[in-house]
Amino acid sequence: MYAVIKTGGKQYKVASGEKIKVEQIAADVGQEIVIDQVLAVGTGSTITVGTPLVSGATVTVTVVAHGRHDKVRIFKMRRRKHYQKRQGHRQNFTELQIGAIVG
Repeated sequence: MYAVIKTGGKQYKVASGEKIKVEQIAADVGQEIVIDQVLAVGTGSTITVGTPLVSGATVTVTVVAHGRHDKVRIFKMRRRKHYQKRQGHRQNFTELQIGAIVG
């Protein structure tokens, strides 16, 4: 069984037992969270698509860890104008372990 969930402004296709990295969620490590923004639920060849959400569908997840992604380097330059700007960014993430999918 799989589900398409929405969290942090993005959509993820998840199945039970998977680990995914999502935008940072304010929760402690080991805490269990219920995600109720489920866009679709499927088993085998059947799929239920919500309008926009599937009513009564939930996904239970456990927070495994918090961390930061690798650095993304930003470099801006204007040729012949003696302008160069260097910048870096590291985005925070939360790693989730997918548990039960109820649909």
